[in-house]
Amino acid sequence: MQSGQLTEKSDVYSFGVVLVELLTGEEPFSFQRAEDKRSLTFHFVCSLEEDHLFDVLQIGVEDEENKHEIMQVAILAARCLKLRGEERPSMKEVAMELEGIRLMDKHPWTNTSQNFEERQYLLSEAPSIREPGDSSGQQNAGYDSLKELQLIDFGDGR
Repeated sequence: MQSGQLTEKSDVYSFGVVLVELLTGEEPFSFQRAEDKRSLTFHFVCSLEEDHLFDVLQIGVEDEENKHEIMQVAILAARCLKLRGEERPSMKEVAMELEGIRLMDKHPWTNTSQNFEERQYLLSEAPSIREPGDSSGQQNAGYDSLKELQLIDFGDGR
């Protein structure tokens, strides 16, 4: 818009403005706000970069359960608001990211109240695997299913 050339990426910028409006509950431009906050998009991106996103969100948008999703949507909005069109995602990419955020919220692995200990173990650093009979002094932190595995020599494989 600033260059007078409207492209497919101009729609992406406009969609980013809509996302920011939904997240903040504010109008895109207002002389009622302080000078450095008149442009909602500029103020929003600065707040995100300075790690003050949750200070500019509309009351009731964010809670403890959706903080991660709100942050992902905010980052996507900021990507849509890049000044250079080449740096913005396509609308197809935006739609796919939003769908991914929506589906991630419903995925059973993201349910934080269930299987916390199991997730912590599975997501932690994998225990080292030792050869049978290895006495290097390293202790294995978890169950090693390959510990007692006997290797079979197939010769040349034929």
